[in-house]
Amino acid sequence: MGMTMTQKILAAHAGLDSVKPGQLIMADLDLVLGNDVTTPVAINEFNKAGFDSVFDNEKVTMVMDHFTPNKDIKAAAQCKQCRDFARQYKIRNYFDVGDMGIEHALLPEKGLVAPGDCVIGADSHTCTYGALGAFSTGVGSTDMCAGMAKGKDWFRVPSAIKFNITGKLPEYSAAKDVILHIIGMIGVDGALYKSMEFSGEGLKNLTMEDRLCMANMAIEAGAKNGIFAVDQVTLDYIADKVTKDYKIYEADEDAEYDAVYDIDLSQIRPTVAFPHLPENARTFDQIGDIAIDQVVIGSCTNGRIEDIRAAASILKGRKVADGVRCIIIPATQKVYMQAMKEGLLEIFINAGCAVSTPTCGPCLGGHMGILAKGERAVATTNRNFVGRMGHPESEVYLASPYVAAASAVTGKISQPSELTD
Repeated sequence: MGMTMTQKILAAHAGLDSVKPGQLIMADLDLVLGNDVTTPVAINEFNKAGFDSVFDNEKVTMVMDHFTPNKDIKAAAQCKQCRDFARQYKIRNYFDVGDMGIEHALLPEKGLVAPGDCVIGADSHTCTYGALGAFSTGVGSTDMCAGMAKGKDWFRVPSAIKFNITGKLPEYSAAKDVILHIIGMIGVDGALYKSMEFSGEGLKNLTMEDRLCMANMAIEAGAKNGIFAVDQVTLDYIADKVTKDYKIYEADEDAEYDAVYDIDLSQIRPTVAFPHLPENARTFDQIGDIAIDQVVIGSCTNGRIEDIRAAASILKGRKVADGVRCIIIPATQKVYMQAMKEGLLEIFINAGCAVSTPTCGPCLGGHMGILAKGERAVATTNRNFVGRMGHPESEVYLASPYVAAASAVTGKISQPSELTD
């Protein structure tokens, strides 16, 4: 029986010729990731277990992104614990205020993940790096602890669902619309503990930013990981970033999939996920007048430079509606700098937006834009669970940067075609 991309990567890292779905394996790790929320728990377990070294100080990375710049004393203490640990064990890839970014945007930018890698992170959206052709998945802090100490983790080999991508996205449709369409189609448990594998001739029409967005939200369909076939788009992206050796894995022609879906990008329309699940996806023929209070454009899903440019293209020469707060959060310092050089920050400020330093911020109800009771937000984030961005009686609507920016201008959930100059 042939193997999928994910199964091939896991077999190689377990030192096996082949693996099959459901098999338990122990695999070597190429990278172990933690942030300022999950790493302190891993450090506590590390110390409790009596470990006195990390397996490789270049393969452990920590990114202070969730509550930074620190919002309170507890957040400051968590970051200090991470900072002290990184200093003690000479962690090379430690990123703090001033040189950090939202972890899942920062690591690809830094060239820390390559095709064929096996990556774990104590954050559910670690599945983002599948965009680069790596096996990458979120784990708990105890797994992070073991990974830091031993450089290994155990996995149950997942079965897979294949998504055959064709066509090209229309104007103002985005990768966020694609993944919301898919989650709406299969449900939040439609890929439960499976690998979502993306391939097909249409991949050439998806940028790396598009792929990172889609892989990021694989977990929102319950997937163990999302992964994209490696092509010239991948190789061009990593050419000036990745310096280590890597290996490209391709699915066998006779690989078995639990299901195969054909996704024609040309048929994708602007889509919004209604509260309180990402599967509540609706296109605008199903959306009435819904007034909003806040817009958030950023996150590990949609805070990259293409996302910032998309939002700026809508907001240029326009104003945020009265009574609406619009917060722009570039995902990394590099994205922030590029946006500044291109004059995008000026566009946002002239439109009446607030621009933040890189942070996860309001996405998880942390800071920089918490919602009060009864408030509604359109956000380019990845989750809209009850209370996700603040009060349990607030509402979050997930959308692309195009839709989010248009909604900021009109004061209601809108698509760019509704705007009139």
